Amino acid sequence: MTTEEKAKLIIRDIKAEKGNNPAVIFKRMAEKEYISIHGPEHHVLDGACILTAFYNAGGNIDLEQSLERLSKEGLRMPGAMCGLWGICGAIASVGAALAIIDGTGPLSADGSWGEHMSYTSRAISEMGRVNGPRCCKRDAMIALKNAVEYINSHYDVRLDYEEQTCEFSYKNEQCIKDRCPFYNKL
Repeated sequence: MTTEEKAKLIIRDIKAEKGNNPAVIFKRMAEKEYISIHGPEHHVLDGACILTAFYNAGGNIDLEQSLERLSKEGLRMPGAMCGLWGICGAIASVGAALAIIDGTGPLSADGSWGEHMSYTSRAISEMGRVNGPRCCKRDAMIALKNAVEYINSHYDVRLDYEEQTCEFSYKNEQCIKDRCPFYNKL
């Protein structure tokens, strides 16, 4: 299945998700058979979880249009960009979701451009402290946790988040186990 086909399925299926906790939405979606343990479909999925949770919390966006725009942005991001470019696609995806929420572009002067850069730098910094190798599930959880903090302090909506544990480590041959902040030791 191509990344484009996976992106269409993500957009189709995520619209049925309820609740305002993007990590819970992510975990349910990540269990679907078309979501790989690692892969560029996360460049669509992770931001889509934010948009869906934001909308479900009462955020003023056109969800259908926002998800379609996010899909276009996510599909422009190549796989393995974390190792090859030094920026994680999960964080870039969530950054794209924030830009969609705010209507931010490269010429925006309303403060959102810089605020989004601050979000991505905090999330990347946390990811850098954990170190690699890559794990799309761990990286998504870091991106989502930081996004919830950002959204709850910048918008009139409230997203839920609670400490998470990973349910995917057994599928990840490169799992860093105890170094991962989400590793489930059980």
